[in-house]
Amino acid sequence: MPIYEYVCHDCNERYERIVLNQSAPVTCPKCASAKHTTQLSVFAAHSNSAKSSAGSSASLRGGDCCGGGGCGCH
Repeated sequence: MPIYEYVCHDCNERYERIVLNQSAPVTCPKCASAKHTTQLSVFAAHSNSAKSSAGSSASLRGGDCCGGGGCGCH
């Protein structure tokens, strides 16, 4: 199930929706406007690595984009 991120044109609220049906209307939870821009979503990749989350965070601070290559970017 894809998760889409949106920014409302009327109130600038940022929100996410799981989209099960592309024809279903998406409205802002704050002002109920249907005018929005779809944003690019960041996704999480599952890694079979035995690294702890603390180790991954330290790698991220060091400039490694995914903490060890689990996302396939290396």
